[in-house]
Amino acid sequence: MAEFVASRRIGDATVTVISEGSMPWAPRYEISADDRRRALPDADADGRIVLGLNLVHLRVRDASILVDPGCDDPTSGWQQRFAARFPGLTRSAGLAAGLARIGVHPEDVTHVVITHTHGDHFGGVTIDRGSEPAPRFRHARHMVGRGDWEGNPARGEPESDLAARLGLIDRLGMLSVVDAEREIAPGVTLIPAPGETPGHMVVRLRSQGDWFYYLGDLLHHPCEVEHIAWAPPGRHLDALRASRERLFAEGTSQRAVCVFTHARFPAWGRIVQADRGYRWEHSETR
Repeated sequence: MAEFVASRRIGDATVTVISEGSMPWAPRYEISADDRRRALPDADADGRIVLGLNLVHLRVRDASILVDPGCDDPTSGWQQRFAARFPGLTRSAGLAAGLARIGVHPEDVTHVVITHTHGDHFGGVTIDRGSEPAPRFRHARHMVGRGDWEGNPARGEPESDLAARLGLIDRLGMLSVVDAEREIAPGVTLIPAPGETPGHMVVRLRSQGDWFYYLGDLLHHPCEVEHIAWAPPGRHLDALRASRERLFAEGTSQRAVCVFTHARFPAWGRIVQADRGYRWEHSETR
């Protein structure tokens, strides 16, 4: 099996990227054919590129923080439904196997952060036990942006992932709603970054002068760093651009290590200054 877990030290914290696999995706940017060819040289004949499916675990002192518990187990019914929507999806051994690889038991996790409420970012919060789901991380405080929770119509649809999975977490009193910057552990801050969704959040870590950002879906492909106004349909473009401009400037000034959900594993990189703005710089090593 290909490697699917990669860890790095950020100050005295340990950051681990766990890949849950990859999937094909056809970006529908409203751009010219020439711009598309230049920006997406890896696209196939049908215009599809390959996206990663990454999540992150942070070990910061006594805190064990899981960010975006991603897809459900590779053999689950949820996975079968998800795969039907994305032909060509490939899965790794998954979240549970990745945590086991770094010695983290689900009961050890103290915080679960959901950057936004797209199903591939929170499907793993529950586990099937018989016919009923149960919380996977029984001792964790789960956090989601207010804009993705309050008023979300999917909460009223009993068959939706949001109602069935995060709804269970809420009914058990394990869910907190976040609407402003919040430090959840020493040096670990949740930062509202709307645009992808109204309540989208980014996670920032500062430790011993080093910086790390988990960007979630602030971007989907490295070309969106250089082309800051590009985004798939259905996003709030003004809010997304404002979030990108603010966080790209901040991360660049700090020479922060960054990961975004859909980067190719192992996903480490930096946002650096370029002639006309910014660009993504892939980083295998520090």
